[in-house]
Parts: sequence; structure tokens; C-alpha cells
Amino acid sequence: MSRSGSGSPRRRRLSRSGDFKKVYRDGSSKASRYLVLYRFKRDETGGAEARLGVSVSKKLGDAVTRNRIKRLLKEAFWVEVDRDLSEEDFVLVARPALGPLVEEKGLDAAIECVSEVIGSKSADRTGRST
Repeated sequence: MSRSGSGSPRRRRLSRSGDFKKVYRDGSSKASRYLVLYRFKRDETGGAEARLGVSVSKKLGDAVTRNRIKRLLKEAFWVEVDRDLSEEDFVLVARPALGPLVEEKGLDAAIECVSEVIGSKSADRTGRST
């Protein structure tokens, strides 16, 4: 059950491992020193809203630290992505260098990192336009 009024609605999240695998396998990626953004355009039957998944490795710290980083990345993503991205799935993968940066600078650093990855065109792995 999801609690009402807290965070993003459940339908805007990727939660199944199959969804993550599909984004990794069939999507395109953009990378920076701190994050990797995978993006996958779903077909019309997949839903009407953009969905986000976040992956944070144990290399970034204990559970409390990882959950804080996930929370900040989700908030930063939805702040930065206000354009029409319906029918797309996204996965943000945090790299180890992100931990100390977020610990020091908080949400502002997360917003800056997400903005860099969303706007970056030079690090596109597949060469597909997004």
C-alpha cells in the first residue's frame, strides 16, 4: 500500500527488476563522473507518465546513506524534468564519487549532477537521439 501525500506517486516509479533490465538492455545511456542515466521510450501501452528508477551501490555507504542519496536523486530528477516526457522510463545509477559530493553539498549537488546528465549529449553510449 502506498501512503498518500508522501513523495512521488507509486506509478511514477520503476520497481520491478524486469523493468530495470529492459531500460538497461534496450535504452540509451548518458554518463558523467557522478551518474549514469539510462532512458527508454515505451510503447503506448506502457502508461502515460514518465517513470524513474534509482540504483545506488553499497560502495556508497550504509543503508541510511544510500537511501538519503536515492531520496535526493529522485527529488533532483523531478525538479529538473518538467518537460513532456510521457511514455519514457529512466534509471539513474549513482557512481561512487557522488557519495562525498552529496554529503557535502546536499540537494544542490544532486540537482547539478542530474542536470548535467540530462543535458549531456557527448556521453551518449548508443548514438541514438533521445
